[in-house]
Amino acid sequence: MNANLMERCAHSGAWNPRVAGITVLALVFLCGVATGAVTMHLGWHNHLHQPDFDSPAGRALYFDRLSKQLDLTPAQAEQIQSILGDFWQYYRTVLSDSKTRIEQVLNEEQRKKFERILRDSQHK
Repeated sequence: MNANLMERCAHSGAWNPRVAGITVLALVFLCGVATGAVTMHLGWHNHLHQPDFDSPAGRALYFDRLSKQLDLTPAQAEQIQSILGDFWQYYRTVLSDSKTRIEQVLNEEQRKKFERILRDSQHK
């Protein structure tokens, strides 16, 4: 009986494979949109995209996590914040010095490509 129904639909033109394909693609797209909206609404997006390690938000997040996990006293927290401040300054200095040294080795065309690579890596 089902085979008969399928056969009638195929012969009557009620079953158009192109329309079915477009409908399936549209449904998949809409499911993706709905999933993205739910993810953003529930705040999961923030957990998937953490701030950069060396950004103010990244440093604050790291310190807060460290402070909670180690159960730091206020005096310890102050000292560790100072130590981490020194670390991040050292980190920026090393990155800057390394970049300068690399640029000295490269020719002009390579320097332009290197700058583009650095720019692209910051946006990911």
